[in-house]
Amino acid sequence: MRYAIGPQAAEERAGITRLFDGDSGCETFAQRVLSFGELSGERREETADEVLYVLAGAGEVVAGQTRRRVRPGGAVFVAAGCPWRVERVDSAPLRILSVLVLEPLPAARREAYVDADGASPLEATAGRDFRLALTPENGCATVTQFVGRIPPGRAPDHFHTYDEVIYVLDGTGTLHIGGETAPLEPAAAVHLPARLVHSLENTGAGDMLILGVFRPAGSPAEAYYPDGTPAAAPESS
Repeated sequence: MRYAIGPQAAEERAGITRLFDGDSGCETFAQRVLSFGELSGERREETADEVLYVLAGAGEVVAGQTRRRVRPGGAVFVAAGCPWRVERVDSAPLRILSVLVLEPLPAARREAYVDADGASPLEATAGRDFRLALTPENGCATVTQFVGRIPPGRAPDHFHTYDEVIYVLDGTGTLHIGGETAPLEPAAAVHLPARLVHSLENTGAGDMLILGVFRPAGSPAEAYYPDGTPAAAPESS
């Protein structure tokens, strides 16, 4: 199944673990994990926005002229052409999930920081909820970044109208697509093209946490059953 890979299948070079990009059939994103043991030189993507999420470690990130203390759960938006760097690493390694957003819409801001852990949870289908991180409301016009909570069990098969990359933060489960399955564990990555019918099943005893980035931006709760019927969240059923 080409839509999921585990950490053992990733390529790591000089602190960059490649997950999805054009070479793996993902034409709108480049998803990778960046690892910093110390401060970095300037980084800049001239033609792509970059959305960052701190997986582990702590330190300081400078984006443009803004300095931010970062820790796990922190999300940073860096607009195309805006330089950024790791200024200090307090707890190494500082591991950051980076998603390059190719051909982005014009950004309302050059940079933004959001504490995803501090956001209020919003309900989705099948008893699931999510916390919004980077969105158009805080300057990131092209994509929505969110942390989703999946309780034990399997949701009905469904699809989205957006293109999405997912990273498993915690928990274990199974990805179901067209009668095929793939195991999910922490650091597994998934690419879900728009309108691909799928289901994520949490096979563990506790919650599964995922980090998603999708375009066009919108609500993570927007989903449709295979026949095109909207999958309504509990409060609107």
